Amino acid sequence: MTETTETVSGRLAHQAGKYLTFRLHQESYGIAVLQVREIMRLPPITTVPRMPKHIKGVINLRGKIIPVIDLRLRLGLEEATDTEKTCIVVVQVKTQAQAALLMGLIVDAVEEVANIGAGEIEEAPNFGVPIDTAYILGMAKIKGAVKILININQMLDTDTLRSLASVAKT
Repeated sequence: MTETTETVSGRLAHQAGKYLTFRLHQESYGIAVLQVREIMRLPPITTVPRMPKHIKGVINLRGKIIPVIDLRLRLGLEEATDTEKTCIVVVQVKTQAQAALLMGLIVDAVEEVANIGAGEIEEAPNFGVPIDTAYILGMAKIKGAVKILININQMLDTDTLRSLASVAKT
């Protein structure tokens, strides 16, 4: 079943709003500002044994233990050396049971908070081969550049969310 133009336009209009944009390698991404709780310098991270490679460990955020994932690795990008601009974006995600979970995302650099209108967002392109793009809300065209808008809830699979929830409870 194919979507109508009105359905696609309505979904893209619903995605318009404020996004925190950040860099991973040479690309720009965005997450809805409403999910962002804070941005912090990269602190020491305590590793947790037997976690997937993209789950770097946990940090103590004002007495609360939160899991940290390397967004570069989670998106299949190569590992990079941290710089003075590398930081953690603390976001709130929802598990399948609709429980709120705080987690940290390691990003290369934060850019800005951008107000993105519906006319600036397009659907993810068809790559011609089966590629999972369910985590991509859309592609935003801002000031001549393309920013990939991601749905952090969709990006994390059920197994990762279960692992993160168990780490946060320890």
